[in-house]
Amino acid sequence: MDSIHIIKAENTGNLTVSLTFSDNSKQIIDVGSFIRRHPHPQYNKYLDPRKFSRFTIENGNIVWGKNWDLIFPIEDLHAGAIV
Repeated sequence: MDSIHIIKAENTGNLTVSLTFSDNSKQIIDVGSFIRRHPHPQYNKYLDPRKFSRFTIENGNIVWGKNWDLIFPIEDLHAGAIV
């Protein structure tokens, strides 16, 4: 069985993203809530909507920053719950 990976990511506003996975499932993830619960200088800059919108898909996962400042386990994203 192939591993699950993200094939599409869209900014849906209010620091949330809609993710489509390789198994055709979809999740909407509230990244802003995670950042507010876990403040850290490395993450806090992504509370700025302009910086937040600069995510990319790399190696099948959504990442923020050149050095992957913010990344989540794909299993958590697929389940729809980042903690």
